[in-house]
Amino acid sequence: MTSSQIRVIVADDHPVILEGVRYELERSNTISVVGTASNSGELMEALGTLPCDVLVSDYVMPGGAHGDGLALFSFIREQYPNLKIVVLSMMENPVVLRVLMHGGNICVFSKADPISNLTIAVHAAYANGRYLSPRMVAIADSLKLGARGNVTGAPLTRRELEVVRFYVSGMSVTEIATLLRRSKKTISTQKGAAMLKLGIDRDADLVRYGMETGLVMPSASIASSEFVVNEIGPPKAV
Repeated sequence: MTSSQIRVIVADDHPVILEGVRYELERSNTISVVGTASNSGELMEALGTLPCDVLVSDYVMPGGAHGDGLALFSFIREQYPNLKIVVLSMMENPVVLRVLMHGGNICVFSKADPISNLTIAVHAAYANGRYLSPRMVAIADSLKLGARGNVTGAPLTRRELEVVRFYVSGMSVTEIATLLRRSKKTISTQKGAAMLKLGIDRDADLVRYGMETGLVMPSASIASSEFVVNEIGPPKAV
């Protein structure tokens, strides 16, 4: 690694994606991948020990001690305010993208786009610039058109969105409260507020909303693997 290289840590819970992203970024002589992580616990350990300029992290990365998604990114920004972040995601939910952009994560890359563009995203983040991959640009444009997921009333807050995402993925109110370190009453209130804003009365309809808008993607694991294999060929052994 030379002094002019951008130091990157890559985090993703799928080994194929992790290896594929590292392989692609290291093809550039301006980027050095100094570490990888498969969950939030490993990620926070890596950030605490490895000098890093840009973090490239999956949005949905369960299994770690610090959660994932918006809650994890907010925690990282509190601990490392100068760290630049590129969010890597299969989700195509306009509400999620809007909250990410408003929360300061303005470099968002869809796994549905060619991985060769990821180098551009890293350079944009490092320069304090904005980058949305082509698929994310299309989703951002849908916000302007008022597509489903763009709430016409008050938008979901970051915390309401996280509660909805965890709930529709199958977690109970108690489990969400434990994960996010909030009271059950607070989680229930935030869930209820989100349902009111979305015009949803029943839990079954909330789950349906999550599935239809891409807030939860059961096939994400398969699609993610195909993304890397199709773009760079068979990955290295991991």
